[in-house]
Amino acid sequence: MFSALPQRPLVLLNIPKRLFLHAPNVHVGGGLNLLQAFYGAAESSIDFEQLDVRAKAGLKAGRAERHWVRPTLFSRLAAEWRLRNRVKAGDAVLCFHGLVPLFPLKGQVTVFLQNRILLSSDSLKSYPIKTRVRLWGERLMLRAFTTRIDKFVVQTPSMAEQVRGFLGEQTPVVVCPFVLAEVDQADVSAEKIYDFVYVASAEPHKNHQKLIAAWCLLAEQGLRPSLALTVPFDTALSFQIEELKRKWDLNVFNLGQLSSSEVCALYDQSSALIYPSTTESLGLPLIEANARQLPIIAAELDYVRDIVEPVQTFDPSSRTSIARAVRRHLESDEPAQLIHGPEVFLREVMQ
Repeated sequence: MFSALPQRPLVLLNIPKRLFLHAPNVHVGGGLNLLQAFYGAAESSIDFEQLDVRAKAGLKAGRAERHWVRPTLFSRLAAEWRLRNRVKAGDAVLCFHGLVPLFPLKGQVTVFLQNRILLSSDSLKSYPIKTRVRLWGERLMLRAFTTRIDKFVVQTPSMAEQVRGFLGEQTPVVVCPFVLAEVDQADVSAEKIYDFVYVASAEPHKNHQKLIAAWCLLAEQGLRPSLALTVPFDTALSFQIEELKRKWDLNVFNLGQLSSSEVCALYDQSSALIYPSTTESLGLPLIEANARQLPIIAAELDYVRDIVEPVQTFDPSSRTSIARAVRRHLESDEPAQLIHGPEVFLREVMQ
C-alpha cells in the first residue's frame, strides 16, 4: 500500500488577469488626452476594449478585441450587455468613462472618476435639458450601484474627499494622478502674442460667461488685455463671445478647438494662464501651463491648490473679483474705495 503523502496547500496556477477597457463617451478634451496617455502605456496589456467611435482617429490599433460604441442609447446598452457577458471572475475591468457598469460584473471593477459634477448635489440648471437629465441619471446610478465597484481612482486629494462625502466615508478611493508621459519642450523664443490664455471647451462649468463679463468690466475701466480662447466654433457660447467682443471692443481671440501640439504652441505665445473653471477633477491645462512656467491666475478652489500655486486667485462667481485679479497681475490695481465718516454720508444724503 502507498503511504499517505503530506497535505500541501492548494496552489492556483498564476493565470494573468485579462484587462477590459470600457471607455464609451471618451472622445474629446482632457478625457481623450488621458485615454491616449493610458492607452499608449497599456496597449499591450489590454485584452478587450470598448471605445467611443468619435475617438477613432485619435487611438491607434492594438492587439485587443475592439468594439466601437456609437453615441446612441442602443449602442451604449449593447456595449454594457457585451461587457456583462464577456467579463469572467478574475478579470479586471477599468471603466475609464467615470460611470459604474449598468449590469453587475464578475470581475474586479475599477472606475476612473474624472467628472466632479457627478459627485455633487448642486443645481444643473445652467446645462441644456438633455444634459441635465443625463447627469441626474448618472448621479443616481453612481449612488445606487456603488457596491458593485471594487475601487474608485481619482487624481487629487480634494476629489477623493468629495467622493467619500458623496458616496460615504467607507468608499474605497485611491488617489493616483497621471498625465502624458512626455511634454513638449517650451519654445522660449516664441513671440508673446496674448496676455492671457484659457484652454477649455464650452461646458457651463468652464465659466466663460463670468470670464468674458470680467473682460467687459475691464474694458469699461479702460483696460483691454488680450485673451486667447479655445471654444469650439458654431456653439452658442462662441457666438456670444463674438457679440460681446464687438460690443465692448474686446481683445479676445477665439481660436476654436486645437490639437495638443497647437495648444502647446499657444501656451508659448501667451504670458499667463487664466483659469476660472468652477469644477475640475484635475485641470490638465493647469499642469501643462505650470510645466511651461507660465504664471497662473485661477479660481480659489481646492482643485487648483491640489496641483499648482497660482500667482493670483479670485472668486470664480464674481466678475469683479476676476477683473481685480487680472489688474493685480498686470500691476494696474484699482484704488480701494475710501471709507468716509458719518458726516460725509449725511452730506451725500442732504445733497
